[in-house]
Amino acid sequence: MPQFLVAIHHRDDYDPSKEGEAMARDIDVLNDEMVAAGIRVFVGGLHHAGRAKSLRAHSGRGAGGKVAVTDGPYLKTHEHVGGFWVLECADMEEAVAWGRKAVVACRAPVEVRQFHGPRDGGN
Repeated sequence: MPQFLVAIHHRDDYDPSKEGEAMARDIDVLNDEMVAAGIRVFVGGLHHAGRAKSLRAHSGRGAGGKVAVTDGPYLKTHEHVGGFWVLECADMEEAVAWGRKAVVACRAPVEVRQFHGPRDGGN
């Protein structure tokens, strides 16, 4: 069965301490529903993007496989992935249906993307 990333996006100024008990309950209920449906593979929340490390290969002659490490996210945007689920769904339509529930539970924008791989024929 194909796997999908359901990614929750947070603004840079997002403060997780303001999520509240109702939101935490809603997310717990959604997680329980995903487990009961047998579609949840993995779930994870991420620390603030400002705490990320970005790695880039040096280019050019003589780089010799050297890698530069810098503080902060790779992408310079106003929103970053704050958490995600990996789900096994029959198709994109089913994954989007779960994404709709995630939007409501997390009170944040969601992106749904299918993984490449042998489970979906590599497409």
